Amino acid sequence: MSDNIIQVRRKQIQIPTRAEIVATIKEQGNQLAAVLPIHYPRELLRAFNIHPIEVWGPPGTDPTSAASHLQPYVCSIVRNALAFQQSGGMDVVDLILVPHACDSLQGLGSVFLDFIQPRQPIIPFYLPRGVGDAGKEFLIAELKRLYIHLKIITGRTPTDNDLLEAVRQEERLDKTFSYLYLSREKLDISDFDFYRLIRSREYLPGDVFSQLAGHLVEEEEGDFSGIPLILSGIVPEPMEIFHAIENFGGRVVADDLACSGRRRYPVGESEEPFERMADRLLNGPPDWNKGNPIEERLQYLLEMAERSNARGIIFHSVKFCEPELFDLPQIRAGVQSQEIPSLVIEVDINDTLSNQTLTRLEAFMEMIS
Repeated sequence: MSDNIIQVRRKQIQIPTRAEIVATIKEQGNQLAAVLPIHYPRELLRAFNIHPIEVWGPPGTDPTSAASHLQPYVCSIVRNALAFQQSGGMDVVDLILVPHACDSLQGLGSVFLDFIQPRQPIIPFYLPRGVGDAGKEFLIAELKRLYIHLKIITGRTPTDNDLLEAVRQEERLDKTFSYLYLSREKLDISDFDFYRLIRSREYLPGDVFSQLAGHLVEEEEGDFSGIPLILSGIVPEPMEIFHAIENFGGRVVADDLACSGRRRYPVGESEEPFERMADRLLNGPPDWNKGNPIEERLQYLLEMAERSNARGIIFHSVKFCEPELFDLPQIRAGVQSQEIPSLVIEVDINDTLSNQTLTRLEAFMEMIS
């Protein structure tokens, strides 16, 4: 079966490829932005007719060319992103947005700005490292700084009304995104295909994603069986993790993944566009790269486990992701205190799942079954 076709009961849904979307956007005369992880204002880019294409690595990139600029212990997401850029993988885009989610991404931004100096503008985007009024004030200022950068690059000047309309359109898409999660138990689709659709939002135009999601929910009332699990971490690469979980009798009923579950942003209330964008980013699920305390993340996971009746949590960590690993001991101790078993597996996004990892996963599934 083609990599861009997912199976829903007796129906096949085709997801456009990244290459197809890039070609379409260029034909429409709009600009493209390569966006590094994790949080950023999609609506602000769209208000300038800039289409975001997220870069989570990508997997399968030869990282050799990045070795002269990055230490060997930098995570594979950042290492692959630099190698992808140097191999010409980002040549098609008009700008590169680098959110400073962690030290490694901040370092990548500096490498781009000070050493590589691609032809495209490099725009860093800073998130506050704390919650509360000070964090919100900082983020509003950062969003306004990004607005000025985009204005210079594009020559466009979206009005407040233009910005609010872009925000509302993104809010409608976020509702669709969240509805897929809320409908998960009714959808007759494998975890592997479900997350391929979820992750297609990393590059699809909003109307295309909404249409595909509509096709999926038409096929509700599926047979959702298996040992219920929560998957936490940054990004589920290699995606074969879902096949492994299914083969051992499990199903992912909820996630705390940075690429998906942690980006279920709420609807804003303010009629001031920058404040509304800031509120949406800050009021989403707790995440270390927004400065949320570990206790908030733990409580969020415990509530998720209770709602989903999950029997265990798999922490699927990218090797050398220090911020994620900093939180992990306390979070695992917290879920263990509530008698929720957990398993930690570390992967390089270029690797396949090792036999050792598969054996540990199988043993974990047998323990909680």
